[in-house]
Amino acid sequence: MHKNAVRASLAVLGLSVAFAAQAQLSPEDMVKFRQSGYTFMSWNMGKIKAQAVDGSVPYNKDQVAAAANAIAAIANSGMGALYGPSTLDVTGWKETRLKPNFFDEQDKVKEVATNFVKQATKLQEVAATGDQKAVAAQFGELGKACKACHDSFRAEE
Repeated sequence: MHKNAVRASLAVLGLSVAFAAQAQLSPEDMVKFRQSGYTFMSWNMGKIKAQAVDGSVPYNKDQVAAAANAIAAIANSGMGALYGPSTLDVTGWKETRLKPNFFDEQDKVKEVATNFVKQATKLQEVAATGDQKAVAAQFGELGKACKACHDSFRAEE
């Protein structure tokens, strides 16, 4: 199953790169698309956090699984195609917070991005089991993956 997920991810990445190249998106549109993707992921992460971690909302395994599916879909969508040097200092829905070192540290970007996709995909798998404690634990791992990118490549507001 894991090999199929990796193959699907690579296929989506390839299609995303091809789409971005064919569509010749403006830097502003590239930033808007990636900001939208991260905003949608954040909303879904909030649903999981409220139910599986904080307990501020009753746990609903189907809602949590749906949110995890959305996060994994976006993580595996090939959003890397929406990053380019032309997107620095660009305003999408708001100014980008991408740091210039993103383009100078590609090995680290690859490591952080690969881990993010891995953790998002794992959250999807764990959420499918319905085990709230396991979801909470994996949610923490996904949070660490997000933080690794934010700490290295995202400027403060």
